[in-house]
Amino acid sequence: MIQVVRQGGEVARDFVKRFRVRSEAAGKKVDAAVTEILEAVKHHGDEAVRAYTLQFDGALPESVEIDRPQMEQLAKSCDPSFLSALQKAAANIENFHARQKQQSWLEPRADGVIMGQRIRGLHRVGLYVPGGTAAYPSSVLMNAIPAKIAGVEELVMVTPPGKDGRPNPNILAAALTAGIDRVFLVGGAQAVAALAYGTETIPKVDKIVGPGNIYVATAKRQLYGIVDIDMIAGPSEILVLADETAKPAYLAADLMSQAEHDRMASAILLTTSEQIADETVKELYRQIEALSRKEIIEESLDRFGAVILCDNMEEAVSFANELAPEHLEVCAENPMEYIGKIDNAGSVFLGNFSPEPLGDYFAGPNHVLPTSGTARFFSPLSVDSFLKKSSFIYYTKEALQPVSADIMKLAETEGLTAHANSIQVRQ
Repeated sequence: MIQVVRQGGEVARDFVKRFRVRSEAAGKKVDAAVTEILEAVKHHGDEAVRAYTLQFDGALPESVEIDRPQMEQLAKSCDPSFLSALQKAAANIENFHARQKQQSWLEPRADGVIMGQRIRGLHRVGLYVPGGTAAYPSSVLMNAIPAKIAGVEELVMVTPPGKDGRPNPNILAAALTAGIDRVFLVGGAQAVAALAYGTETIPKVDKIVGPGNIYVATAKRQLYGIVDIDMIAGPSEILVLADETAKPAYLAADLMSQAEHDRMASAILLTTSEQIADETVKELYRQIEALSRKEIIEESLDRFGAVILCDNMEEAVSFANELAPEHLEVCAENPMEYIGKIDNAGSVFLGNFSPEPLGDYFAGPNHVLPTSGTARFFSPLSVDSFLKKSSFIYYTKEALQPVSADIMKLAETEGLTAHANSIQVRQ
């Protein structure tokens, strides 16, 4: 079910290669199908959206837009304990992200110069939320709450209808909790296109965020530049660093918590202890029998799972930084000592009692994270993701005069004489 190898060996190197290419771009057929959908929605608006909704979802909702009274009524059908947990999670997410908020600034100087930066939220953002078996209310909170804190004026959510043409009540409860302004029952690439171009019913947005299948991800990629997007997310992944003090039962459980997402998901254990490695493998076989997504977990672990033995924790940390995983757990005697050594990871979980699902649902940091090694240069979704910044400059005539010669010299050196002239005429 999962291979045990030694770091630095040929098998480990082959595994790393497979890990890095597992989220290849969509094939030509998907690209072509998505392009056709985008063009249809661009030119035919609501008519195209309705046609694709009927084709792909099997039913048209009675009303494309769900108003607030409908949302509130449907949310009442949710499990009260779920609603309570949702509220608690939202409070934690809001508290964490509120600390990220930035302020505009202005600096007046004595020489007649004023400079500054204006920071404001985007005007309108679209949030894609999958439906059906991949409906994740937690993703609604993680995407919408930072946007609201950033000052986004309007949040528009799209989510596909069920086979009966109705919405998922748990998704609507999360939308109410997070402060979503408008909700439309439409999914797939057609929903992404509607948000990007705008239709008679669905408003055009400035940015599209949220997870989706390969068609949704491809649509976002093709539309980048017409609108901004959060990221192109690949399959989920977890990497666990463990020394000889780690608990194999915990390690196995955490590896499978990510492997169950997708047959392409990756779960890796880096450990300095052969005993921990062996006992963790035994725990995988024991625990998997009770899990509902056993087949997916087995295939994921077989294809993209590994237990890799390292000579020491320094080697393990170095290897982890090379892989740059989405989620990184540190199950070690003193996990806090590794904070300053882990440079490449989407989110870091420290200690035996900080499992990855804690971050997925409840703790507060965002669970929208860079995948496929992009944590080397990308950051998690945050309040910054929903901000735009403009700088401003004010000079008096007296402030401009002493720097004019320098500006003209720089412009003339670059051969841009009209730039130099713009300064010269003010002398």
